[in-house]
Amino acid sequence: METETLQRLLISALPILIAITFHEVAHGYVAFRLGDPTAKLLGRLTLNPLAHIDLFGTIIMPIMLFVLTEGRFVFGYAKPVPINPANFKNPRKGMALSAIAGPVTNIALALASVTLLKLVIAPLAGLSPDTVKETLMKPLLMIFSASVVMNVVLASFNLIPIPPLDGGRVLTGLLPSKQAVSFSKIEPFGFIIVLVLIYTGIANLFIMPFITFFLKIFGML
Repeated sequence: METETLQRLLISALPILIAITFHEVAHGYVAFRLGDPTAKLLGRLTLNPLAHIDLFGTIIMPIMLFVLTEGRFVFGYAKPVPINPANFKNPRKGMALSAIAGPVTNIALALASVTLLKLVIAPLAGLSPDTVKETLMKPLLMIFSASVVMNVVLASFNLIPIPPLDGGRVLTGLLPSKQAVSFSKIEPFGFIIVLVLIYTGIANLFIMPFITFFLKIFGML
């Protein structure tokens, strides 16, 4: 059982590392295209995961969640890419576009993963000898399946409309100026609010419809 758990943890590690790395790079890249070079100057526009790893969010928390949920749920995050809205011509619009780039990228990764899974890996697995199927194709099937789910979960979680999550930043950009200023003041308490929403199960009311919707579209449910 311990060997199986370790195998599942290792299989989950690669998809979540790729998901959070592309998520953060997408934020920085869109910000750069809109006039903010902060992420580029700090070396964060790179797909090297080492530049984005957060000790707690990328390593400790995913392992804790994996152990506590017996492998049913793994989630993590990277160091946020720094963005200076003062460099945008339209700061609110620039922040909103930079924010939504992360979840959109994760959905694109989920789509790419499910496409490879169903059109390439699964057919090859069916044609492979048993030894190749067990040693290579089965782990690949698990990795790409995990990639679909984790990217969808990461995108859905970040769409919660509470700053500093991406959904909160997008909502701030869409609100009228006066309401946006008032709403943005909750950002220092945002993670506490999100933790309370998760603990009470209220967050699931927002997250689960997105997860179910995308997984059904991708044929994973």
